[in-house]
Amino acid sequence: MSAEDEEKVEVVIVGAGLAGLSAAYVLAQAGIDTVIVERGDYPGAKNVTGGRIYMHPLRHYLPGLWEDAPLERHVTRETLTMMAENSSTSVTLDSARFREEPYHSYTILRSKFDRWFGDKVSEAGGFVLPKYRADDLIMEDGRVAGIIMGEEDEIHADVVVAADGVLSLMAEKAGLREAQQPKHFAVSAKEVIELPSEAIEQRFNLGAGEGAAQLFFGALTEGMLGGGFLYTNIDSISLGLVVGIESLMEREPKLEVHELIEDFKARPEIRNLIADGETVEYSAHAIPEGGVNAMPRLYSDGILVVGEAAGFGLNMLLTVRGMEFAVASGVMAAETIKRAREQGDYSAASLSYYEDLVRESFVLKDLHTFRNVLSMLENPRLFNYYPQAVCDIFETLMWIDENPKPKISSTVIREGISKFLNWSTLKDVVGMLRI
Repeated sequence: MSAEDEEKVEVVIVGAGLAGLSAAYVLAQAGIDTVIVERGDYPGAKNVTGGRIYMHPLRHYLPGLWEDAPLERHVTRETLTMMAENSSTSVTLDSARFREEPYHSYTILRSKFDRWFGDKVSEAGGFVLPKYRADDLIMEDGRVAGIIMGEEDEIHADVVVAADGVLSLMAEKAGLREAQQPKHFAVSAKEVIELPSEAIEQRFNLGAGEGAAQLFFGALTEGMLGGGFLYTNIDSISLGLVVGIESLMEREPKLEVHELIEDFKARPEIRNLIADGETVEYSAHAIPEGGVNAMPRLYSDGILVVGEAAGFGLNMLLTVRGMEFAVASGVMAAETIKRAREQGDYSAASLSYYEDLVRESFVLKDLHTFRNVLSMLENPRLFNYYPQAVCDIFETLMWIDENPKPKISSTVIREGISKFLNWSTLKDVVGMLRI
């Protein structure tokens, strides 16, 4: 493709993540001429998201796709760990409900999954164009009319789908995104650590094919907004940290995320789980934290914004979601384009149907329900005082020395009153009622 030979397609999608691939897959199945541009060597080559995908919201969006998908383990054990300086307390849920098919959620390695998904798009008739980066939009008569790649390459299109990630250049170029606030973003750093499947199942007390998901908060982020995560894959562990960008900027003395990860890995709670493992991948990625408070406009003449580019990420305290939002938004964008094609109208008025679909779906409803989580996460006591207080109480209950042991009830009452009955904690309880 060159400027000399003007390329024209019906739809060009920027970014081969879950949102872009989902849109391309639906459009290709409908026989719509679709090109997806990906700056990596292949879909997933530059995708560092590691974690789990919730299946129940997705099964009706792409029916039939998931049966053969290269997912890792179905999650049967959920653990939340509060970390103090020299101790930790965990709450674990192991439920038979999570072992029932169809499974509730899976761990996933995106480099493997996205590459497979890209092949499915090609098989359906879509065209995946790797190693190309979209640098600008083609504007004609005030509407988006395609993309510019580098100095010479252009692709003209009826519709551009911006699926280019959390700091979407395409949404910015289209005037859909305002200046960004650091507090609405976090940086996630992750390692993939290879371990034999048998070792993973022994260390986490899992059956064949079963997986564990664990979230951590407290001292591991040195008082900054954020937390850690661990997910078991078939023969590896995804281990990482998420830290608020504003917290990192304001931190004195300065800390790098890779330093926090090394300290995290050195803790006995983690060290023993990853012993003898080999780190085969290290990556970092910006993620959205602002929810509905930081969403761009989702459409304009000739353009739609999907996935992380649209701010569709959600920290729910007990879990972090985004992948199912990406898939659903990609499918809804494709349905909008199919409708606009039938009407021969790609104006903002026509493409506004996409926002209608998003508002009626679980995507915007969940983002709205948990819109106040960020304000709760900005409370530093969540990352220093409370984990230490809870660990201190449990340590006191479990410690046996030469002195007579008081009743459990009196210990809990005494420690609870001293640590939790004050104005600060009461204010936090009121704040919790908002989420």
